[in-house]
Amino acid sequence: MDEEVACRQVVELVTDYLEGDLPDPVRAAVERHLATCPPCVEYVEQMRSTVVSLREIPVETISPDVREELVAAFRTLLPKPDGERGPS
Repeated sequence: MDEEVACRQVVELVTDYLEGDLPDPVRAAVERHLATCPPCVEYVEQMRSTVVSLREIPVETISPDVREELVAAFRTLLPKPDGERGPS
């Protein structure tokens, strides 16, 4: 089967693509899409640059207080079991 992907799928697959974790037919389909879609190429390159930049940040630069504050902020974004969002 000749698989094809759309821009939205490239966005969804970008992490696995960059990590080399896509099955060969899907990887080939992503690469065919990238050969004809400059905006997706730009997106993939931006994600690649972001990953490289983040690898250069030492984990210990985040203080425990800041880490806890970030975790608490992200928790407010998660839906509660009854479907409501956390406090704003």
